[in-house]
Amino acid sequence: MIIISLQSGTSADGIDVAVVEAITSGDPVAPELTLVSRWTRTIDWEPELRARILAYADGELLDAGAHTALTTAIGHGFAAAAATAISESGLAPDLVVSHGQTVFHWVEDGHALGTLQLGEPSWIAEATDAPVLSNLRAADIAAGGQGAPLMGLFDAAFFGPAVDVASLNLGGIANLQLLRPDGSALAFDSGPANVLIDATVAEHSGGALGFDRDGAIAAAGTVHDGVLAALLEHPYLEQAVPKSTGRETFTLAIVRAAEATAGVRLELPDLIATLTRYTAVTVADVLHRTGPEVRTVVASGGGVLNPSLIRELSDALARDGVSLRTSDELGIDPEFKESLLFAFLGFCSWHRIPVSLVQGIARIAGVISPAPRGFTLPAPLNGISRLSLVAAQHPAGEHRVD
Repeated sequence: MIIISLQSGTSADGIDVAVVEAITSGDPVAPELTLVSRWTRTIDWEPELRARILAYADGELLDAGAHTALTTAIGHGFAAAAATAISESGLAPDLVVSHGQTVFHWVEDGHALGTLQLGEPSWIAEATDAPVLSNLRAADIAAGGQGAPLMGLFDAAFFGPAVDVASLNLGGIANLQLLRPDGSALAFDSGPANVLIDATVAEHSGGALGFDRDGAIAAAGTVHDGVLAALLEHPYLEQAVPKSTGRETFTLAIVRAAEATAGVRLELPDLIATLTRYTAVTVADVLHRTGPEVRTVVASGGGVLNPSLIRELSDALARDGVSLRTSDELGIDPEFKESLLFAFLGFCSWHRIPVSLVQGIARIAGVISPAPRGFTLPAPLNGISRLSLVAAQHPAGEHRVD
């Protein structure tokens, strides 16, 4: 089957779009699954719409009309991105999986109570003539889970049983997946990855810049130990795992408070250098507490493209004898690993395979919006026995990872 995966992370950098072919083999009720990446692209949000998304996610109040207009505009954006994927890949989808744009993740006293992803899926169904799976996190939350991070589902299937490997996704928020001998994964959000760096760069540049390109700003600065120490007092960092968070928890207010506590007002390079180390230290600290047996961390996400962040992470992890690798070494494009995750999750839900983020809770994820001409579900499967990947965007250079 052909699956189109659509998602925009907490930083709202753009819409990651992937056309993925899902191929089954072996046991017909618990098959091996191969995901073939046929086409990928990141499509930028229109700047005014991105500004509206970030303002709402950062606490701007909207009335019902403005909220409706925003989720409709986001739906149009996802629909246009999917239509582009169909046109340029030449492949019509059997299913579209739209994670949507997260604007709020509601957690109180360590318990997830709700989550909000915008982007009306009916617009996508209309544009693609395909059913759309959306609202992927709600079932897990309703059953008592965190609804996040979802990456552990993919990593548990891809890596299989392990005891000394963890994966790390560096989006707006950093999430860790600790692989277990029974084939499961303990997955949780460690804290910020790029969200504070991006927001600080945007604020100091008046919106002209949205992130620290190539880690150049951090590389020009010096870490301020007092501000770093104040940031490390954030209460989220001491919460027990599994846990989840979002940009509503890690805002510029905590950066200003940390500067006030330290009695300084840092220049941009020093502040970005400090926030970059903050991400690295929070990842290393929680890994030290929860996965002391881990010897290798495999990183993906947009943060992998920041050499300053990777250098800080490598140094912080090395203090515990942990090595850092990036997912491209395993044949997984760091920028589109989440796209593969959502394609995998879509395949599971389409075949009525429950997924489990926490032991004891397994639910079929998402809600299906019908295609204009309806849809017919295939026979249910009992599970996936093995997951492998084929990077086949360029037919002359296929590379298989098992």
